[in-house]
Amino acid sequence: MSMLEKIKQQIESNAIILFMKGTPDAPQCGFSARAANTLKACGLPFAAVNVLEDPEIRQAIKEYSNWPTIPQVYVKQQFIGGSDIVAEMYENGELQELLKDLL
Repeated sequence: MSMLEKIKQQIESNAIILFMKGTPDAPQCGFSARAANTLKACGLPFAAVNVLEDPEIRQAIKEYSNWPTIPQVYVKQQFIGGSDIVAEMYENGELQELLKDLL
């Protein structure tokens, strides 16, 4: 299985998934911390993939989404964006609306 196939499988297997630097409890960058904390504030469980553990996945996720930076948030198999977009969506209620049927 290629790394892109592995990423696709992870996204399909989790309603909410965060590709980040570090873990939700021990983020390794401020942007990843912001994205994880925003998702935590929604009160739903989410999967997290630490891209620092594997340079191949770190590169492949950028190719998969055609998005140059990490973190990356996917909800219901759809790429949402990075920490700024997710935080903005949370602040204006869009993120909660997107997640409401997962509650």
